[in-house]
Amino acid sequence: MLLIRLLLVPVLVVLLTLAGRRWGPAVAGWLTGFPIVAGPILLLIALEQGPAFASHAALWSLSVVLANVCFGIAYSWAARRLPWWLCLVAGSIGFAAGALALSWHPLPPWPALALTLAGLWLAPRAFPRVQLDTPLPAPARGELLARMLAGAAMVALVTFLAQRLGPHVSGILTVYPVMSLVLAVFSHLHAGPTHAVRLLGGVVGGLYAFSAFCFTVGMALPLLGIVPGFMLALVCALAVQAVTFCIRYPQLRASWRRR
Repeated sequence: MLLIRLLLVPVLVVLLTLAGRRWGPAVAGWLTGFPIVAGPILLLIALEQGPAFASHAALWSLSVVLANVCFGIAYSWAARRLPWWLCLVAGSIGFAAGALALSWHPLPPWPALALTLAGLWLAPRAFPRVQLDTPLPAPARGELLARMLAGAAMVALVTFLAQRLGPHVSGILTVYPVMSLVLAVFSHLHAGPTHAVRLLGGVVGGLYAFSAFCFTVGMALPLLGIVPGFMLALVCALAVQAVTFCIRYPQLRASWRRR
């Protein structure tokens, strides 16, 4: 479990950074929305706290998925005028406000899923419209290492707190955008606010798979157990991610087919 915390997330940070340089920040954000951090955290919680605890945490995560979107919207609008660290404060306040509102009167799983999907469909309209007018600069020396360390530290902190604060708070912390936060801040710092906004806007498309994963874990874990439940959730998330890819990036899909 320690190796998962220390190695998995930094490796994913590097891969997503390279994906952003190859296909652009929006695609990197879309990949970031996939439960690449929440999945391991929920799995660790299930192994250490039991499937019932993890099931409750996953359903709480589903209930507050839109708080992740609130982070991206608040950060993106702040990025038009403010430095990255104030944008990070604004995004975190947006996340906290969204999580508080969504968890005030939690809904049953199916209505929570419906509300989340409706919110994700409307969310792109709330982001500022930006166009990439500058190419992605060459990475600064030590940037990848700094991203790796930041990602590992964030996921270790969130996992540590989640395991000690009960399924309610654990579920909310699982939704906190660890990966997109790290990538957005470094993109903002080294490539400018436009790249950060594009990345955070792309995250919305990946949160459909995140929602499917949390819903499936929450519903399947008590019935199937840890391994079958998480395997089913992963299959569902991958299927949803494939659908969103076909819808959002048809030109990219066509170029890959030609190759």
